[in-house]
Amino acid sequence: GEDLTLKDGVKSEAILVGLFILLAVYALIITEAVHRTLAAALGGLVAVIALNHYTEESALTLRAVTTMIDWETIGLLLGMMVMVGVISHTGVFEWFAVEAYKKSGGSIWSLVVILCSVTAVLSAFLDNVTTILLLTPVTIQLAKVLDLKPIPLLISEVLFSNIGGAATMIGDPPNIMIGSGLSESAIKNTEYSHLAADGVNFNDFIIEMAPGILMTIVPAFMFIRWFYADEFSGKRIRDVAELESKYGIKDYKMLTTSGIILCLVILGFFLHPITHMPVSWIALGGSVLMLLATNRHELDEPLEEVEWTTLLFFAGLFVLVHSLQYMGVISFIGEYVQKAIEAFPEGQDGLVRLTAAILIILWVSAIASAFIDNIPYTATMIPIVLQISDGTGVDLAPLIWALAFGACLGGNGTLIGASANVVMAGMSEEAGYPVSFNEFFKAGFPIMILTTAIVSFYMILVYVVGADGGATAWKLVCIGVTMFGIIWQVSRGRSKGKNFADSLVDDDAEEFMDAVDNLVDLVVRNV
Repeated sequence: GEDLTLKDGVKSEAILVGLFILLAVYALIITEAVHRTLAAALGGLVAVIALNHYTEESALTLRAVTTMIDWETIGLLLGMMVMVGVISHTGVFEWFAVEAYKKSGGSIWSLVVILCSVTAVLSAFLDNVTTILLLTPVTIQLAKVLDLKPIPLLISEVLFSNIGGAATMIGDPPNIMIGSGLSESAIKNTEYSHLAADGVNFNDFIIEMAPGILMTIVPAFMFIRWFYADEFSGKRIRDVAELESKYGIKDYKMLTTSGIILCLVILGFFLHPITHMPVSWIALGGSVLMLLATNRHELDEPLEEVEWTTLLFFAGLFVLVHSLQYMGVISFIGEYVQKAIEAFPEGQDGLVRLTAAILIILWVSAIASAFIDNIPYTATMIPIVLQISDGTGVDLAPLIWALAFGACLGGNGTLIGASANVVMAGMSEEAGYPVSFNEFFKAGFPIMILTTAIVSFYMILVYVVGADGGATAWKLVCIGVTMFGIIWQVSRGRSKGKNFADSLVDDDAEEFMDAVDNLVDLVVRNV
């Protein structure tokens, strides 16, 4: 698939046509004129036909099209879906749902905080698609039992999955790609080998990204609490003993077997930096083992849980975006990003341009990742970041983190911004609760803007203000202030007799307004 070259003199026309196809597919998805899987498949088809018109070689061969599909992602999803399908028959998800309910003491908001926190932590250590595959069935089950609307719960979880996933290298697909594409050894093999010393590894992600992500957690909770004020307030009282007897673990033997296999698969994901075994193979291998271990004569039941529509959606999207890549649409974005950065003077010690570069890459990545799936976007930006660092003389490391933060947090912007969102929507639809593009957008886009703004502040403190060796000190300050803020916030809420979850988002607008009024009175009196 790499050997497609455009004919002479068609570049600008190809870019325009590509942009038009992309916008048309969006229009179909947003208006929900057809199912989003169909829209992506149609877009992929039209894009390949257009690409074929503009390239010297034929783009309509099966080989050219199949190499456009990111089989790594599809394989990972398929393997995880099969395993989740097998595990869900053991009843462990229902058991977890009852445990979460017990911990919440019946308060809906406490339940939301528990589910979102579990999602964020799991997403940091598993990839967030896996986390969402595991938690969606739990959430839907819980919503049914407690008579809640599942969609607000599911959307909140996915938002936290994308936030939590950003904190580590294995948490979010863009981070996995940046970790392999911008490691020291990978940069040595490019024309920019002189930048190899700035390559990144597994630990760098936690050190550089986790403090920034930590700062976004409470504001994100506050926004969700405000946005879903009606859905997430009140209590649901159910008889715990009855729930436990009704929704327990049905098959202990199978749970043990499938649990061990799942743990081995997760261990495999973790050891990926050492073994370099593709995650898709680990997941597919695990799923085959699990099918062998459970019911080797009956495959219909375990395969029922596979979301074929979701897998087809990804296949269509990958073909669409890779065709646009060959047509030059995405590097067209990259060139403009570089031009924008070069428009800024170097300034004192190059800090002005550094600031501009960080903010431009961060925000362009966030907004672009919201509108093009963040996996292909990141794939395209990896070489562009090297080109920008080399061409503009800006340090590579801060640009890598700006790309990673932007791509991960940008995934929250729209329903198709990140794989986890699509997977959640697919599973929710299967269960009879379709998630509309607009419903997701109203909650996700503001969260994306909020978290990206907080991270902008973090990045400027650490990489610009802390440029001369003060970076670590600023990170510690950010962590310290955040932790102090959380503790102060919670203890203040506790002193009013609120529980932990309510204290966390205890904003008390009235108190604040009173303080402002008093201040105004004081000023007026003294004038």
